[in-house]
Amino acid sequence: MLTYFQATVIGAVQGFTELFPISSLGHSVLIAAWLGGDWQNLVTQGESSTGTPYLAFVVALHVGTAVALLAHYWRDWYAIVAGFIATVRTGRLDTVAQRLALLIVIATVPVAVLGPLLQHPLHALFAAPICAGVFLVLNGVVLIAGEGLRRRNEPTLAEYGRRFARREAGTRVLAAARTRRQSDRPLAALGVGDAVGIGFVQVGALLTGFSRAGLAMVGGLWRGLEHEHAAKFAFLLATPAILGAGVLETPELVGPQTDGIRGPVLVGAIVSGVSSWLAVRFLERYFQTRTLLPFAVYCVVIGLVSIVRFI
Repeated sequence: MLTYFQATVIGAVQGFTELFPISSLGHSVLIAAWLGGDWQNLVTQGESSTGTPYLAFVVALHVGTAVALLAHYWRDWYAIVAGFIATVRTGRLDTVAQRLALLIVIATVPVAVLGPLLQHPLHALFAAPICAGVFLVLNGVVLIAGEGLRRRNEPTLAEYGRRFARREAGTRVLAAARTRRQSDRPLAALGVGDAVGIGFVQVGALLTGFSRAGLAMVGGLWRGLEHEHAAKFAFLLATPAILGAGVLETPELVGPQTDGIRGPVLVGAIVSGVSSWLAVRFLERYFQTRTLLPFAVYCVVIGLVSIVRFI
């Protein structure tokens, strides 16, 4: 049985680790395994082909994170939704918001299709702490590789100018490039192929130990975004993916698997939302000047220590 204390601790950890590029699902498995006893039983209790009560609890925590992201980026989402409606009505892509709406829809398709098919089987197969440790190490390696790709592909002002000129003819493209830290124009400059690639990259987060946010950020760096823009695109992408998972898992959240634990589940979701809101505020400032490397080192070290512990 899930206690209120356990729900609070796991909710706080999940809220931070969902947005930090260090894998929330991997940490939920490893923390339970490290603490052992009743904590470890949470992960496997009632395990079946359709999931576990713990997995339903994790979904509720994700919904808390999605609500926090919606609250933080509500102005962006208002513009994106309005842009999507305008595009459907006119068939044109005239603004940054309209292009962002299209890119988010395209990048969400892979996880929307593969998530429902693979989430439960992959969790059942790789929920062991040794697997989480291995994938956490690999997540760190991917973050390091992402930094290498960023240095190799770092766009110049002229490259930004050419990219914007193709998609926003008639605008002051070089001026926009020079002020890109205050603009979403670099995000809108991504192509359809870029969005598809980033969408498939974040599907890797279905493996326990890989970070959805981290993989999406690496995908953004791979396509030439700077850290703060790659992070924002990752957070925007996370919102529909997490909400969609919550909608699909609603029968589990209100079904017999959560009988007797709905109070702790609600508390955990609230705590997760608060910690996610604090995390996104911190990370927005952090990625203005810093990189993924500290998170990569953390993942490799914690993953290796966990492998040694549970081998």
